[in-house]
Amino acid sequence: MDRARLLDLTAPAVPEGLSPWVEGFGPGRDLTIAEPDPRWVEDFERLRSRIVDAIGATALLVEHVGSTSVPDLPAKPIVDVSVIVPDADDEAAYVPALESAGLVLAVREPWWEGHRMLRSAEPRANVHVFGPAAQEPARQRIFRDWLRAHPADRRRYAEAKRAASAAGGHVMEYNAHKQQVLREILVRAIEASVP
Repeated sequence: MDRARLLDLTAPAVPEGLSPWVEGFGPGRDLTIAEPDPRWVEDFERLRSRIVDAIGATALLVEHVGSTSVPDLPAKPIVDVSVIVPDADDEAAYVPALESAGLVLAVREPWWEGHRMLRSAEPRANVHVFGPAAQEPARQRIFRDWLRAHPADRRRYAEAKRAASAAGGHVMEYNAHKQQVLREILVRAIEASVP
């Protein structure tokens, strides 16, 4: 892992005239924060099986990330999954098979490490797809593992999530409200975890 690249948290600008959202999709408005639920791990395992059954060895790595992957952390009741494929821009290699397994392509961001995001209605999930060189999956993993091991930061992040949810708005506004706390914890986690 490249520490300098991991610490570069600058999100690329959306190119003029483009939207990350596939037609018919946009930022969600469900900002319900639920208490930790052990079923989230079961939901991930079911979804992981569906993904692997659908795309086989094309899935180089399938991980449970995000708040639902951290015990004792409140979260939006939507499981986040990180999937690494050989080439995220080669949608034909995985999107049709995942759609046949009940997922729907909602986000296409080739300018941001090739990111694609598919949604699952049951269980409710966002499946984030990246290529092997992307830094974001490593950041997600470091953040998850740090929160699992550091109760004080987990509590601080939980407070930030609740305050962001109470502020209202859509999910992008929610993310912006908690961004400062998230970044402070993430930078500390990267600096402590990556030489």
